[in-house]
Amino acid sequence: MDWIIVIEKVVLISVILLVSLLVAMYTTLAERKFAGFFQDRVGPNRAGPFGLLQPLADGLKLFMKEEIIPAQATSFLFVLGPSLAMMTALMTSAVIPWGKDVELFGRTIALQVADINIGILYVFGVVSLGVYGIMIGGWASNNKFSLLGAIRAASQNISYEIAMGLSIIALLMVTGTLSLREISEQQHGFHWNIFYQPLGFLIFLVCAFAETNRTPFDLPECETELVGGYHTEYSSMKLGFYLFAEYINVFVSSAVMATLYFGGYNFPFMDSLGLSKNAIAFIGVGAFFIKILCIIFFFIWVRWTIPRFRYDQLMKLGWNILIPLSILNIVLTGLGIIFIK
Repeated sequence: MDWIIVIEKVVLISVILLVSLLVAMYTTLAERKFAGFFQDRVGPNRAGPFGLLQPLADGLKLFMKEEIIPAQATSFLFVLGPSLAMMTALMTSAVIPWGKDVELFGRTIALQVADINIGILYVFGVVSLGVYGIMIGGWASNNKFSLLGAIRAASQNISYEIAMGLSIIALLMVTGTLSLREISEQQHGFHWNIFYQPLGFLIFLVCAFAETNRTPFDLPECETELVGGYHTEYSSMKLGFYLFAEYINVFVSSAVMATLYFGGYNFPFMDSLGLSKNAIAFIGVGAFFIKILCIIFFFIWVRWTIPRFRYDQLMKLGWNILIPLSILNIVLTGLGIIFIK
């Protein structure tokens, strides 16, 4: 066994884990800051300069709060729910290519944990497991509001995963591969898939909002109807895991969308800069994160702009509109491939 490869992968996994947690922490701050801006009020500004230490204060508060497990709850499953939600959220980033290969210490290092040829299927498989964390937590709480939130989460995930999968089929018809690395390489420079699959991207984006339980599709935790939804009975870091998992899912969803439709680590005129391979690779990583942050900002912007859907509207949008649109997009893509060839 080449232990150097093992060390490289362990270091890369550790960096991705820390970056994911850091982005999730400061997305909470960004959300509150932008919410204050949109609503003409002051956001958090007490903890540290400009409120920059607020995420650390919130995390410390969650660690210090009392751990409460309801007497009638199923203890093992009650703890397993948020743990599973957090684990699946972190697993998805394993197949995302964060940048081009770099040359360090005489070795070629891939900025991707696992370059598997079914990367998109892996993402969908792990994402579909994430709903089990919500279902288990809602059921184990032995609370009718939690159970209703869990059932809502399961039904909306099923309905929107179908439309999301169908939207990806059209993209696969264009790219001819399931590997996220190959999809990124095909978008070298400015040949981004958003120009070839705008309808597919729109469908994928709407489904991503539903998959991450974000407004206007945050019905599983609708406080006006379900108190707190599936995590009503949770406190301390078990609640923190659910909240962190949501923001990590937003980060990973943004990374997947940037990879599939916005060129990933590719950027315009990258071949005409005359820089070294490593310099282009690191600039590409920066460009990739700029794209991710722009999509995260869009997630936040929508949350504080659009009101929540009713549940019947949510289901109607998924089954009666997005799925037919996805099928139409597949047909149009097929016709376009036939006539272009």
